[in-house]
Amino acid sequence: MSIRHGLLALLSQGSRHGYQLRAEFEASTGATWPLNIGQVYTTLSRMERDGLVAPGEQDEQGRIAYSITQDGRAEVDRWFVTPITQTERPRDELAIKLAMAVTAPGVDVTQVVQAQRTATMRTLQDLTRVKRGLDPPLDTAQTLILDSKIFQAEAELRWLDHCEAVLSRRSLQHPQEQQ
Repeated sequence: MSIRHGLLALLSQGSRHGYQLRAEFEASTGATWPLNIGQVYTTLSRMERDGLVAPGEQDEQGRIAYSITQDGRAEVDRWFVTPITQTERPRDELAIKLAMAVTAPGVDVTQVVQAQRTATMRTLQDLTRVKRGLDPPLDTAQTLILDSKIFQAEAELRWLDHCEAVLSRRSLQHPQEQQ
C-alpha cells in the first residue's frame, strides 16, 4: 500500500496531525502495517512540497494539522479508481530465493521449501486466530486486510506445493542433477 495514498485517503475525511494519521492508518489496516511516525511526517512534508496537503496552524501542544488540497483530493480519487498491476508490486523475495536455491550448488531446495511452508502455515494459523478473536461487529477494514493476508498465505502454500511437485518431477526425469 502506498503510504502517501493511505494518508491522503485519511485526510480526505478531514484535517489531522501526524500522530492521528499514524493511529488511524494502523487501525484501518488492523495494525498489520505499522508506521513509524518519522515516516508519516516525511511523507507529509513531501506531499506539502507537491501541493497535495496544506499545513494548518500549530495547536497549543505544537502539533500541526494537515488538510488535503484540491490536487490531493484529485490524486486520491485517481488512486481509488486505478487498478494496481502486478508490475507495481515489490519483487517477490521468496520466488527469487527459490530460483537462486535451484541454481546454487549444495542447496537442499526441498529443505528451503519445507522451512517456508512451516513459516507460512504458522502465519496462516496466527492470522486466522486474530480474525476469530475480533469482537463482532467486525471492523470491515480490518476484516478485509486480514482476509487478504489469509488468502495470500493460502496462495503461497499452493505455490509451494507446486514447487515441490516440479522439483520432484525434475529429480525423477534428471536423477543425475543435484538439487
